[in-house]
Amino acid sequence: MIDKTWIGHELGASELPIEASRLRFFAKAIGEDDPVYTDRAAAQAAGYPDLPAPPTFLFAVELDSGAVDRMLELLQLPLSKLLHGEQSFTYHQPVCVGDTVTVRSCIEDIYDKKNGALEFVVKSSRATNQAGELVAELRSVLVCRH
Repeated sequence: MIDKTWIGHELGASELPIEASRLRFFAKAIGEDDPVYTDRAAAQAAGYPDLPAPPTFLFAVELDSGAVDRMLELLQLPLSKLLHGEQSFTYHQPVCVGDTVTVRSCIEDIYDKKNGALEFVVKSSRATNQAGELVAELRSVLVCRH
């Protein structure tokens, strides 16, 4: 069983400078073909100062930083038993090339179902830009099957 005393534990901050090549690569990887995500002129014509991050891009910030790996190690969750149960985003303002995003996360809840055969870890995150402004809130649920 996952130790429930981790509920409320704050994970280390993850920081990522937003770069054009990274956004273009991500857009291509997810099959996003709207030029606003790959062409600076199209992004500016749409009212952005530069290329905006595709909607699910912020999920990659913590993955790249290793914060998710550290959480799995902390909770002693074997990767072979994990399922990605849920992901949600609440956006407050765009993230664009030139921004630096910092994500701070907290283990919000740990619970089980089916007499412990399934355990759930709920992680909530707040993403801010270089000015300290809230740009997005993220929530994810990992499922550990036994």
